[in-house]
Amino acid sequence: MVFAAMWPKAIHQGNGKGALFIDSAASPEQVNALATIMSGQAGGMPVEAIAGTFSEFEGPVIKTINMNTDDKHASFSIEGILEVEQTPLINPITGEEQNVHITFPDGGFMWDDGNIGDSKAMSINFAGIDFEHKGRFSAKAIANWSN
Repeated sequence: MVFAAMWPKAIHQGNGKGALFIDSAASPEQVNALATIMSGQAGGMPVEAIAGTFSEFEGPVIKTINMNTDDKHASFSIEGILEVEQTPLINPITGEEQNVHITFPDGGFMWDDGNIGDSKAMSINFAGIDFEHKGRFSAKAIANWSN
């Protein structure tokens, strides 16, 4: 699945727009479960808190999602809608790829340990969610939400 969102100001100020895309290979049961979780209807943090910040929400939208989960060069795309690609930070002196992480030892809001990089590509144009954030901060992390 891919969850895309944007807010006009800080997230907690609300009025966000969100969209949930689920891969066309998912079963009806998987679509229902992911839609229930990601809409906040199942409760639990952090999704429950984020769900209350949207004034517009689309989905689930069933599309083919192309995904590469490589640690250093992760990417995902939905043809004609969105493209995201992360590349490692580069040491400005040596030109070598860096292995940089942000870790929250006491647990983070969204994730505990993230692989930090740059966005080689990050764009979407769907249902009023329209932006391009190429060359900016990016983080790839495994999210384990116990609730």
